[in-house]
Amino acid sequence: QVQLVESGGGLVQPGGSLRLSCAASGSIFRVNAMGWYRQAPGEEREFVATIDSGGSTYYADSVKGRFTISRDNARNTVHLQMTSLKPEDTAVYYCKARLTSRTWQLNDYWGQGTQVTVSS
Repeated sequence: QVQLVESGGGLVQPGGSLRLSCAASGSIFRVNAMGWYRQAPGEEREFVATIDSGGSTYYADSVKGRFTISRDNARNTVHLQMTSLKPEDTAVYYCKARLTSRTWQLNDYWGQGTQVTVSS
């Protein structure tokens, strides 16, 4: 059993900042990649950012230069520092982890989502 728990969402004014966190726990042997996706009302879920086990990062063009993804391997945690937030960043943000469980299965796991609202 693996769980992903997100935290840090909320309401922020345009131009403001928020930091999201996601912790993976349970029957984990190794966490490979961790990342963030988001889904706005009426839209498809879209990729935001990801970081692999070696620390390489990848970002959607829409967030490059404004968002920074990082991870704490010892705690199986990933963070998303969001700055210069825009109303179009409003969405439910989901954490995703690709990991190998202690039963040697490689799977993707998702968190429950955290709401980010950018509004004045």
